[in-house]
Amino acid sequence: MPSYLKRMAIAATGLAFAVTASNAQMVPPGELPMIHQLVKDVSSERIETDIRKLVSFGTRHTLSDTKSETRGIGAARRWIFSEFEKISAECGNCLEVMYIGDTISGERRIPEPTEVVSVIAIQRGSLDGERYVAMSGDIDSRISDPLNGVDESPGANDNASGMAGVIEAARVLSKHKFAGSIIYMGLSGEEQGLFGGQIVAKHALANDWRIKAVLNNDMIGNITGIDGVTDNTTARVFSEGTRDVETPEEARMRRFSGGEVDSPSRNIARFIDRQADKYIPNLDVMVVYRLDRFGRGGHHRPFNAVGIPGVRIMETHEHYDRQHQDIRVEDGREYGDVIEGVNFEYAAKLTSLNIVSLAEMAAAPPFPADVTLQGAVRASAVISWNKPTGQMAENLAGYKVYWRYTDEPKWTYSKYVGDVDTYTFENLVIDNYYFGVVAVAKDGAESPVVFPGPMGSFGGYEVAKETE
Repeated sequence: MPSYLKRMAIAATGLAFAVTASNAQMVPPGELPMIHQLVKDVSSERIETDIRKLVSFGTRHTLSDTKSETRGIGAARRWIFSEFEKISAECGNCLEVMYIGDTISGERRIPEPTEVVSVIAIQRGSLDGERYVAMSGDIDSRISDPLNGVDESPGANDNASGMAGVIEAARVLSKHKFAGSIIYMGLSGEEQGLFGGQIVAKHALANDWRIKAVLNNDMIGNITGIDGVTDNTTARVFSEGTRDVETPEEARMRRFSGGEVDSPSRNIARFIDRQADKYIPNLDVMVVYRLDRFGRGGHHRPFNAVGIPGVRIMETHEHYDRQHQDIRVEDGREYGDVIEGVNFEYAAKLTSLNIVSLAEMAAAPPFPADVTLQGAVRASAVISWNKPTGQMAENLAGYKVYWRYTDEPKWTYSKYVGDVDTYTFENLVIDNYYFGVVAVAKDGAESPVVFPGPMGSFGGYEVAKETE
């Protein structure tokens, strides 16, 4: 064997059985075999059945009928509730199913008092039950007139596809146990002003829910865009650059330390991108450095607005003739968000993307908290963090540090450093790189990268911190 091949073989062996000099711990595996199985368990047939059921309610407009058992937003949300209950029954009542709502009035798109009610199901974690990751889809639909709650508004892609994805994720993930909790959310009132998300975010803060990530799915079923491109191999993930709740003092710190592209939401997007590369065949994630599409909004935004990290997952090529349109044909051109515009295999693929991301984040130990970075005017950088204690830390193996040049969009380099709370990057000038850290479970599950300082903070363990 040539000498360079021998060196490569020795290096590969060293990586496979690498240990840290300080505590002689083996490096956890880089992939979780269970997650590959989760992808196989996703059913495009079940997703199609759910989308067709949601379309069958005729309209799911926020202002539509709430009393009928077969038509309108009320019938739709009761059906979603019943589906979550069925899933819960199959996993030994592992889901806590609830309605969260409020009455909205005096708004441009909700002029009269209207109940805006979302459907929530919580799968409680076994070690850190008050730490949550969440997947959301929208229940409601609309056509050309945003106040028309009577006429047909099937909302097949926008957003029965996302809601069906949430239900399917609950079916698949509820068959497994995770360290942290998972929330499945059917949000209402999106088309009328993101009111469902606002109400649920307010409820989450009032009840001390430590939500680390919201994956909002809004239109995950269309593969042919208004631009004429047909593409079933890419998905977009939108994320805010700096936190919406940043204070003037935190903005001053960011100005001198960096972090404009390293909010927790941005690092969730990078995490999702890595998950696609590891687990989803024929799917490439386009990480878009915007809160949402140009001049538009989605239901992750109310969570961002109160400091809860959130991103939007969706198709890459939108078809505007199929969004917010009365069903009609004009000059041979078809308008309307009907079932024929949905590709169920693609919706299943994007649902899988959510599932593998939720699963690994929920399986990970508590995300690193109080991350700090030092190293000005010297040839090294020191990153430090606080470690959790008690039951929530039972699955913690150690930590991995990440770094990249400041002009690179994604994390380039990483190193497992063991069960420590600080690490020194020798001979790396702090000015030229960005740094971060992840928590690693014994089975290899990782948290998203946490960037130092308030710019990248996911919050600490303050609600559920324990002592030995």
